[in-house]
Formats: sequence, structure tokens, C-alpha cells
Amino acid sequence: MLSYPNIDPVAISLGPLKVHWYGLMYLIGFAGGWWLGRVRARRPGTVMTHAQVDDFVFYVALGVVLGGRIGYILFYNFSSFISEPWILFKVWQGGMSFHGGLLGVLTAVWLYARKLQVRYFAVVDFVAPLVTIGLGTGRLGNFINGELWGKVTELPWGMVFPGAGPLPRHPTQLYEFLLEGVLLLTILWIYSNRPRPVMAVSGMFALCYATFRFVVEFVREPDAHIGYLAFDWLTMGQILSLPLFLVGVVLMYLAKRKGCA
Repeated sequence: MLSYPNIDPVAISLGPLKVHWYGLMYLIGFAGGWWLGRVRARRPGTVMTHAQVDDFVFYVALGVVLGGRIGYILFYNFSSFISEPWILFKVWQGGMSFHGGLLGVLTAVWLYARKLQVRYFAVVDFVAPLVTIGLGTGRLGNFINGELWGKVTELPWGMVFPGAGPLPRHPTQLYEFLLEGVLLLTILWIYSNRPRPVMAVSGMFALCYATFRFVVEFVREPDAHIGYLAFDWLTMGQILSLPLFLVGVVLMYLAKRKGCA
């Protein structure tokens, strides 16, 4: 069994001002995505220039924050929203959804693609590898907060999380950091290094993320107020990942029709 590090969730405290690690992880994710976007912008024939990448980060940040928060409330806490609509603005209580954040980013991409007057999926393909940095750092933020832990396990890397009882559990936040952050970035970066038809990189992102998330959900503790939706194993995260997987299949098919991917 490994020891949970018990990191103080507050990274910096200056009087009444408290900066949390979770917020810093989002900032690091945005900064990392911006830097990687500028690296990608150096490639010949890319859809964005350095200056446009700088501008686009603002759109993506809004999409992630607004979409992630609204998505969490609608997908995971809708009953509380019905009785207390202003809970949407209680961001200090936590609660962000990847699938909501993804919809927010896709909306931001649509707005920016219209501004640039370029093809929508050309921008989505450009952005897909960049968001994996934020996915990874976000999971590190979950780990530091000691939240979204996994089921009880006897594996040697199980951890006892504060508030999760005395038994060791799967550190699913680290699983997702490695799969959705490190591995997904590696796959997309290598895959996009060769010329691909439009929609191919987007399709690969959707397929890989949905697969990784669906698999990890088998050892991740479901949200207490939702539990399992069916069969004593199907979770909300898996339900939301299924349409994303199907979208990935469709995008890969359409990309292959346009050229050899």
C-alpha cells in the first residue's frame, strides 16, 4: 500500500487570499496548451498563426470553465440545481465535468473558426492534442484534493484517501492522469505528425478518450449521490463516454473517405 501524500489543497495563502492547487492546475493546463499550440503553429500549412493561438486560448479558457461547470451541474447534480438554481455559481464548492468542458471547447472552436473563416474540424484537429495537457493537470488537481478516488483494492499501489474510509483504494486520478493526459497526448502528437485528412485527429481523440474513461470507470467509485445507473457497474461517466466513442467512429470513417488516414 502506498501512502497518500496529504498535500494541502491551498498552494498559496496571503491573508484572506487563498490560491488552491486545483486552480493552479487549470492555469498550468491552459499555459501548457498555449505553448504546445505555438509549437504546432510552426508547422507549414497549419490552420493558425502564433498570434491566433494567443487569441484562441481565451476562447478555450471560457469554454472549459463555463462548459465544465454547467456540464457538471446538468449531468451530475441536476436535482440540486432544480431546487437551488444559484448552485451553478457556487464554484468554490467544486464540480467540473469533462464532457461539459468538451462541449464548451467545441462551442469556442465554432466561434473562433467563424472568426477565422476556416473549416471547423480543421481547428478541432489542431486543438485536440493541446487539451490533453489540461486533462492531465486537472486529474492531478483531483488527486491533490483527495477526490474522485477509486474502489477498494488489494493492489500494492492502493491508497487510503482522507474521507474515504480506512481501506486502500485505486488512485484513479493518477490512472486518468497517465491515460487521458500523458498517453493520449503521446498518441495524438505522434498521429498528427503525419498529414491526416480533416477530422482524423479529432476522431482519434474521441475514440481514445472515450475508451480510457470507460475502462477507468470500472475501478472508480461512482458519485455518491448518483451511484450506478444499471447492472451494478454502469456509471454516468460511461454513459457520457458512449456517444463520444460513436462520434469518434463516425469521424474516423468520414476522414478515411476523404483520404488514406
